[in-house]
Amino acid sequence: MPLALLLAFLLITLLGIYLFVVHPWWFPSAAAAGAGAIDHQFTLALWILGGLFVVGQLVLALVVFRARRKRSATYSHGSWRFEIAWTLVITALFFWFNITGERLWSEMRIDQPPAGDSIQVEVTGAQFQWYFRYPGADGAWGRTDAQRLAKPNEGNPLGLDPEDPAGKDDIVSTALVLPVGHDVDLTLRAQDVIHSLFIPAMRFKQDTVPGMDVHAHLKPLQTGTFEIACSQLCGLGHYRMRATMRVVSDEEFKQWLKKREER
Repeated sequence: MPLALLLAFLLITLLGIYLFVVHPWWFPSAAAAGAGAIDHQFTLALWILGGLFVVGQLVLALVVFRARRKRSATYSHGSWRFEIAWTLVITALFFWFNITGERLWSEMRIDQPPAGDSIQVEVTGAQFQWYFRYPGADGAWGRTDAQRLAKPNEGNPLGLDPEDPAGKDDIVSTALVLPVGHDVDLTLRAQDVIHSLFIPAMRFKQDTVPGMDVHAHLKPLQTGTFEIACSQLCGLGHYRMRATMRVVSDEEFKQWLKKREER
């Protein structure tokens, strides 16, 4: 039994090292500004925590090996100095990860008015669909009343007020289309329960909360089509709450807006 346990520890350690070094499953290619800093944070965390994992597994294997040779076990009262030192190290790591992660997360938030040339997009999560609204040529949002007016089957999923002229040219899409190289100001909302807008290639994840307007920003740097998912369990249809993000050239984006406005 000790030999089998020793082999299990070694096998788990070697498998963990293989997955970490070779990483056959890894992040998708980064396609947004700031993604490199987030990847660096993840890599650093994996190196530190992976090193602690390997050391811990080897210590366990050594203890089992020594016990197998002696064929007896000894009881140790431990060392309070070691316990204090270990606790301080773990505490320091915890606060360091928290502080640096908070800084990166804050860079994706906008707590002041966005720049004048930012692309404005409202993102609404509803069971079980993402909706993306653009303000149209007048640059103004139309009023919405989701509880009273939202009727997806009649082409008004967000509850746009038909009496508000500012909403006549609003563009509502089930795909997020953005021009490459532009800052994007996102206003995130939810109609029913908490959802979470997750765009892996952009390293972007932010909850949408009913009754709140959550602002965040991103800047896509690579054209292509990317997956959008909901990372909060939001009901029985959660599995199908997916969308696509298309990053296109400036000219393609203008043409797309023009076609949507003509509908």
